[in-house]
Order: sequence, then structure tokens, then C-alpha cells
Amino acid sequence: MKTSRLPKLLYADSRGNIYDHPYLCMAGMNGDSAVLPEDVELIPLPEDSRLFTIPNTPPIAWDNKQKKYVTMETVREGKRDIRIQAVSAFMAPGFVRTLLPACDYSKKKVHLPLWSYTAVGWDEENERFVVAASRVDTNENWLPRNYDDRQLDPLVKKRVREFPGNRLLTQLARCAVDYHCFAAKNLFYRRWEAPIPTSPACNSRCLGCISLQPSDCCPSNHERIPFVPTPEEICELMLPHLNEAAEPIVSYGQGCEGDPIMQADTIAEATRRMKSATNRGTINFNSNGSFPDRIRMLCDAGMDSFRFSLNSVREELYNAYYRPAGYSFTAVEESLRVAKDAGRFTMINYLVSPGVSDHPAEVEKLLAFIGRTKVDMIQMRNLSIDPDFYNKRMGVKGKGIGMYRMLETIKKEHPRVQFGYFNRTKEKFYPENYEKGWPIR
Repeated sequence: MKTSRLPKLLYADSRGNIYDHPYLCMAGMNGDSAVLPEDVELIPLPEDSRLFTIPNTPPIAWDNKQKKYVTMETVREGKRDIRIQAVSAFMAPGFVRTLLPACDYSKKKVHLPLWSYTAVGWDEENERFVVAASRVDTNENWLPRNYDDRQLDPLVKKRVREFPGNRLLTQLARCAVDYHCFAAKNLFYRRWEAPIPTSPACNSRCLGCISLQPSDCCPSNHERIPFVPTPEEICELMLPHLNEAAEPIVSYGQGCEGDPIMQADTIAEATRRMKSATNRGTINFNSNGSFPDRIRMLCDAGMDSFRFSLNSVREELYNAYYRPAGYSFTAVEESLRVAKDAGRFTMINYLVSPGVSDHPAEVEKLLAFIGRTKVDMIQMRNLSIDPDFYNKRMGVKGKGIGMYRMLETIKKEHPRVQFGYFNRTKEKFYPENYEKGWPIR
């Protein structure tokens, strides 16, 4: 992109008021390197996105006059200099970020909460915010505007009356009302994808776990489910959803639990019962995929689709993030093959971050991994974690090839692999012309 057309830098004052700079331009970060966004990766800030400040962290901008990057700790306001901080976007779902916010993270005094941070600027010509991102999914069910809490409370009370004493319903009511989980809300709206948390235990110790965190990291977003629901409790709630909801999916493996693979026997029994009672809807399993034999059992029980989480296909980086207890990265790859060989729709929940996911070594190994596993979809999910903390833990030095270039490379090498952000109904596993489903115009 011509530097004369670059968006303007956004910055915030100590009160959180956001301004665009009169002449300094937007920059982004890939890994630990400041870079200029390419024209192809700048898009209008998606509707339902939010802007955040990054406290006590001065932004890095491109100075087109000096032709260099500059760190801005203050700006002149009248006769005084005021301290400023960087601005970040938290995008609506369905978009993968291509650049991190450009700022001096060494000045940061707090561990940033578990959000995904995206480079954002101000397009002066069109008078709009722009982000460094690419759309990877057209499903708009998950946009915040579809979740009106004014309608939720009476629906929660209605379901509680319908299923008194169901502990799983009590958990999901808390997730919907207290944690504002959209999937949990879907259960009460009786539509789309509904969650089935089952496991208080996990055999991963993820750096960015949203339900359990060591005290030296950051507060978790919510508490885990404290019990294992019975097959009866699961079927009592989920069969009506499968039979009555619009575009019904019921999905094991949620943010309010450990990993459901730890409760594979209970899940297999509940799935068999649901499959024998109805052929409507899709049953999905989100997991770390740590035990291939249990995945085989779940295939036999009738599971329709599987999504396994990865932050990297480089074993050393996978281990650094997931910190697996009692399993190996090779087991995850084997689970993908087991599910695919059983004819199931398979997905990677790929937790991406610029500088890690688009590193040349990562791209090379990912291409080989796709070739070996024949995975159907890569869900490009923005990893919610402090970028500086993550880069240091992953040993990031320098920058990658660019996230947009990484997506292009994958589609060129493996045109049949789909990009996405959300789980799908079985009717939409392979939509028409899916090989050409990205880029989304």
C-alpha cells in the first residue's frame, strides 16, 4: 500500500477518549516487529466490534515524513504534553486478524485480559475505522445484535420450570445470564448451536484457558462446571433442541469446562441415546483430541463432527501453550485421522496470532499436516491472550510472511480445505463451490 494512503494512527488519552493523529499513520505488529498493513488486509471495522485501550502502552506509528516508525508516549495539547496509550480493536466473530496493535509492550504494567487484540486505524478519506483482518466466515448468527437480553430472562425461567432439578440446565442458565455466553443463550432461544458442558477436568493446562488460570497469569473469565452431568440430564435438555430448534447443533466442549474427552463414556452413551431418538440436527465434539481410542468410540456412538484445538502444528510450540498432561501432540494428529477415516467432518480450532501462525516454519508444517490428515476445515480463531506474553512464551523473534499471505498459501496448496470460524450443521459441511469460499468479498 502507498504510505500516502495509510490510515491515521489512533491513540487514547488517560480517560480512554480516542483520537486520530493529524499526520502519523497506522502501523501494526507481526510477531515482535512493527510493519505497515497491506492494502489487501485493511477492511472496515466490522459491525458489532469494539475498541479498547491498552493501558500505559505507547503506540507505535509510521512517520511518513521521516520514513520510519516512531513510538509516541505523548502528544501536544495546547501548552502541555499529555501521555497517551495504544488503541486496539476486538472484532466481531467471523474475522481473523492479520496484525496485532503496534505499541511498546515493554512499557505495559499489567497483564492484559483474555481478549484478542487487533491493529486498528482511522481511514480519513472514507471517515471510518479500519482493521487489519480478513473475513473467513459468512455466518452472522453469532453477531451480538442477535442476542437481546431483554428476551432472555423469561425464556430462562420457562426452561427451568420445564426441567426442574436438571443440574446441566442450572449451569447453562448461569452461563447465559452471568457470563453472557451466546451458545448458552441459544439453548434458551431454542435455535442454532447449543452447548453441552460435561467435564470439570482437563489434561491440558493452556496458557490462555478461560475457565481456569494459575494465579501468576490473569483472572479467568468464569468458573468451570463442578460436576459431570448424567446421560439423562444431557438428553433431557438436548433432544428438544435437536427436534425443535432452527439449524440445530448440540456441541460438547465449551469454555465453561475442562476437556470433554475426559468424560468420553458419558458422552458416548448420551450421543447414542440422542441418535436413536432423532435423526434431526448435528452433534459436534470440541476437544484437544488427546485420546484417539476415545475418538473412535465417539465415532461409533454416532458423533457427526469433530473439532480439535491447536495453536501450532510445531510440537514444541503446541507443548509450550497447551502444556499437555499425559498425552502427546502425535495423539492429536492421530485423532484427526481416526475421525476422518470414520467419515466424520473434521476441523481444527486453530488459535492464531500474527508472527506465530504465519511463521515460515509453521506454514510449511501446516501444509504437510493438512496433507496427512485431510482435515476438512481450519477455523481461524483469534487467540485471546496478552500478545506480548504469548510471543515471549512462544519465543517469537521477528515476523512471519503475513497472515493474508499464509491464507493464500494454504488455499493454493490445498484448495479443498475450508476456512471458517464456526461449527456447521451437517447439511452445510460441504456447501456449493466450497473450494472457492475464500477470500470473501
